[in-house]
Amino acid sequence: MAVQPQRSRDEWVSADSLAELGRLAKTAGAEVVGVESQRMTRPSGTHYVGRGKLDEIVALQASLDFNLLICDDELSPRQQRALEEKVGTRVIDRTALILDIFAKQASTREGKLQVELAQHRYLLPRLIGRWEHLERLGGGIGTRGPGESQLETDRRLIRQHIGRLEADLETVRRHRDVYRSRRRKGGVALVALVGYTNAGKSTLFNAISNAEVEVEDKLFSTLDPVTRRIRLPDGTNLLMTDTVGFIHKLPPSIIAAFRTTLEELHEADLLLHVVDITHADAAKQHGTVESILSDMGLQDKPVVTALNKVDLVEQGVSDTDLSSAGERLNLTRSDFVLVSAVTRVGIPTLLERVASALGRPDATGAV
Repeated sequence: MAVQPQRSRDEWVSADSLAELGRLAKTAGAEVVGVESQRMTRPSGTHYVGRGKLDEIVALQASLDFNLLICDDELSPRQQRALEEKVGTRVIDRTALILDIFAKQASTREGKLQVELAQHRYLLPRLIGRWEHLERLGGGIGTRGPGESQLETDRRLIRQHIGRLEADLETVRRHRDVYRSRRRKGGVALVALVGYTNAGKSTLFNAISNAEVEVEDKLFSTLDPVTRRIRLPDGTNLLMTDTVGFIHKLPPSIIAAFRTTLEELHEADLLLHVVDITHADAAKQHGTVESILSDMGLQDKPVVTALNKVDLVEQGVSDTDLSSAGERLNLTRSDFVLVSAVTRVGIPTLLERVASALGRPDATGAV
């Protein structure tokens, strides 16, 4: 379910965003039985949607008997609670859904710590909201204490756990700093892959580095960063890191929790932005990634763009025709390389472009 602001300047329309929300739900293991949206000036502060649409959702629940309602925006505790009471089923938002997928995909200790931290930060204000009905009981004879004391206890326990998680992640960050310091002393360049989730980053990473990172046709199939040493056409070595994919409406709380992982982007000498050129929303996805990088203060970092999955484009399409696809992303031919991570088409050219962007000689010896 989604609300499309009537005066939104966001390129994403509710239909596109809802389609992606459906893919997220399927990745988490849910079956999508219906989709609803509403255009409003702004989401309702009580039930997220307007009264008429809310009545429609209640009627749908009675007919479809669904047991989970997913909203495309982050809900306040008040909105979530009011929706659950009215619809009569569990309600979650886009952030909770992404966190559920992250928890499912995390495999390393660092990844699990980061997911757990994000989950607890997300839970804290919603826990407070859940206890509001008991807090209102305070002040009367025989009703003072139970709700408030339990709320304070739970808040304290969660904050203590958040503190422990932050301390553990700080230890991980210090270990990474030691590794980065050694790398800088060795003069080895670092290239970080970035891109929208499911753009083919991991497949391209495997094709370049033989890393054998697990690849699946689902969102956020890669969560934990993987770094490998690769050789450029001129024989010099560099390190390449595959990082978590970005997504539309990626909550700031998740970016904050994944600080130790995303620091790799700040340390990188070059960002390799992988775009699925066959996707109908390629331009929007490219813009989303660029916007997130800008929000992270990385807008001035050198970038090489790889337009991936050209093997899926209709046979007979010329290189000139494919090059025109870059116009949709506001790119010139010198800004990107057409590649296929599956067939390895364009990868030698891509590595030469990376070498040139890093100020290293390409395969011909030119700089």
